[in-house]
Amino acid sequence: MNKLLLWITLLLFSFQLCAQVGGEHVYEFLNLSSSARVTGLGGHVIAVQDDSDVVLGYNNPAALNPNMHQELSFNYNFYLADVNAGYFGYGHYLDKWDITLSGGAKFINYGEFQAANIFGEIEGTFKASETAIILGASKRLYEKLSIGVNGSIISSRLAEYSSFGVNSDIGLLYADTSKQFNIALVAKNLGRQITTYNGESEFLPFDLQVGISKRLAHLPFRWSIIYHDLQRWNITFDDPNSEENTLFITDTPTEDSNIDVFFENLARHIVINGEFTFGKRENFRIRLGYNHQRRQELNVNQLRTAAGFAFGLGLKFKRFGIEFGHGFYHVAGGSNHVSISSNLRSFKKGI
Repeated sequence: MNKLLLWITLLLFSFQLCAQVGGEHVYEFLNLSSSARVTGLGGHVIAVQDDSDVVLGYNNPAALNPNMHQELSFNYNFYLADVNAGYFGYGHYLDKWDITLSGGAKFINYGEFQAANIFGEIEGTFKASETAIILGASKRLYEKLSIGVNGSIISSRLAEYSSFGVNSDIGLLYADTSKQFNIALVAKNLGRQITTYNGESEFLPFDLQVGISKRLAHLPFRWSIIYHDLQRWNITFDDPNSEENTLFITDTPTEDSNIDVFFENLARHIVINGEFTFGKRENFRIRLGYNHQRRQELNVNQLRTAAGFAFGLGLKFKRFGIEFGHGFYHVAGGSNHVSISSNLRSFKKGI
């Protein structure tokens, strides 16, 4: 165990780490929701390990488990302004070594843009897109503790500029099945650029997260709380155009007292969500999520909106699962996510 902790510490410090500030990092698409389930839960899910959802391994590689053996997942995100993104994932369990592996690919297509010179004259069009190929592995260290690692190769092309990079995520998950309580710690986006756009190296959006989840004993409901950006306390953004500050989801104007500032900043670190499960096999699910940072950064002054909230639905059949998630971003639009999953074993067994 001591060797393991030493290895993790050395790996963390072997990469460029910095506090996350919006707009100051490359490969931000890595932080986009990977599935409809994650979208419906507010964009963050790291402490859930309940079924064969192989996409959970993207958010926390320690969540990979033998139940994900031969599980396939196809996810497509109809993002804002005709931007589209997607993720494909597959899980495989190696019984000989008691290791669960995953492979996947994540992409984002920003679409086609008009190219103009300094005088505003249109000279043609250009495209922009980014792709990551991900390999992951998870192993149970003890009865209730698992560790997982994801490694990614990233390719980015923005017009005539291109960049190539590598990235990894490290996760720990403590799962007490008897009490149906989980706690997780994940270090995301530990990586660097190998080649840069213009010769200047930029940081990846490093994020240290901790989360807990609990399934209620007498109600088919699981709640989860995630605290993100653990490596940086102040993640507020002072908008010079804002006439007043608001606190939490009430949109009630507040004064800039030290207490208000403290709790406002604390709330921006937290994502809360919940999932109802119905049926003997939990084939039907309803999800809700709230992301306070997203609300405060994308809300419109003097106008009540649903920014920061999210909801989703999931339905499982014999061989397939279909899910939908919607994230409210702005009055101008939101994110619609669709996922289809299946397990190859169900076809082999003929069920």
